[in-house]
Amino acid sequence: MGPGGTAGIGSVAVHTFTTNRNAPKMTAHQSTNGPGSTGAADDYEEDFGDGKFYDPDAEYEPDPEYAATIAPDAARQRRERIGPTGRPLPYFPIPGPVGERGPAKIIAMCNQKGGVGKTTSAINLGAALAEYGRRVLLVDFDPQGALSVGLGVNPMELELTVYNLLMERGLAPDEVLLKTAVAGMDLLPSNIDLSAAEVQLVSEVARESSLQRALQPLLPDYDFVVIDCQPSLGLLTVNALTAAHKVIVPLECEFFALRGVALLTETIEKVQERLNPNLHLDGILATMYDSRTVHSREVLARVVEAFDENVYHTVIGRTVRFPETTVAGEPITTYASNSVGAAAYRQLAREVLARCHAE
Repeated sequence: MGPGGTAGIGSVAVHTFTTNRNAPKMTAHQSTNGPGSTGAADDYEEDFGDGKFYDPDAEYEPDPEYAATIAPDAARQRRERIGPTGRPLPYFPIPGPVGERGPAKIIAMCNQKGGVGKTTSAINLGAALAEYGRRVLLVDFDPQGALSVGLGVNPMELELTVYNLLMERGLAPDEVLLKTAVAGMDLLPSNIDLSAAEVQLVSEVARESSLQRALQPLLPDYDFVVIDCQPSLGLLTVNALTAAHKVIVPLECEFFALRGVALLTETIEKVQERLNPNLHLDGILATMYDSRTVHSREVLARVVEAFDENVYHTVIGRTVRFPETTVAGEPITTYASNSVGAAAYRQLAREVLARCHAE
C-alpha cells in the first residue's frame, strides 16, 4: 500500500475510493508485477472486496519503467496527474440526478474493423450510464446480433427485431423493445434478418435516414441511445451515422486497428457534409490496452499524437473478465461490479457526460 491509500494494479498504483454505497475503504490486491505474481496477461485484472472499486481518475503513481513511457519522470507524473494517454488527467465528477428526460443523445459505436470492442463498449457504457440514473436504449444494429447475445437474448428466438422496425410500416417501437436486467436500460434487438435490410433499403427513398425515422418516437423517453454498428462502412453503418449526434470509435491498441481509422474518419466527414451536419466525432476510445507491452503503449501514443483531444482520457484495459460477461449475458458492471474493467466503464460514462455538458 502506497502513501495516500494507493494500491498496485498492473504497473499502475492507484487510489481506492468509497462508492455512493458508503462502503468502507480497503486495500487492493497485489500488483501483477509485484512479488508472488505470475505476470500473465490473464492476471491483469484483480477484484477488490465488496463495495470497493478501482478509481481510474485517481492520481496515477506508476512504476519508473512505465512512467518513462508517458512522462519525463515519475515526480512529474504524480504532480501533473498524467493519465495512460500521456496527458494531464482531468477529474470527471459523479453526475447528479436528471431533471428532465430526453430528447436522447444518440451515440454510434463505430469501427469498420471487427473485434475492437464495439459491442463490449456499447453494453458497458450503456450499463454505466444507467447506473448514474440515465435512461438508456441500446440498439443492436449488427446482423450478427452480438449485443443481443451479450445481454442474454437468443437472437434466433426473436419474432420482431430492429429489422421489422425498419421495414414494416405501422409497427410501433414498443412492440420490438425488450427490457434488460439492468434497471433503466432497454434493448432493440437484432438477428441475421437485418442483413437483408442492406439490400432492401437500396430502393427506398431517403434510405440513409431509415433508422433515424424509426428511432424518432423513442427519443423523448431516453437520455441516451447507443447504437452498436456492424464492422463495415455499408448502408447500415451510414444509417447509424445519419441518426447519431456523436460517434465513439473503439480502437484496439494494435497496429492493424490503427490503420483503418483514417478511412472511418473520412466516412464520418462525408456523412457530416451530405446527410447529418449535427454529427461529430466525440472521441476515440482505446481498448484492449496493456501497459506492460511496448506495442500497446506505442499504438496509444500514436493515436494521441494524431487525434489529440479527440482521444478519450479513459482507457479500457485488456482483461479476461470481458469474455466472461458475454457468456454470463450481462454487463461487467453487474457481473464483476468491483473490477477494474467495471470502474473503467464508469469512468468512461462520466467522461461522456462531462463532454455532453461542455457542449
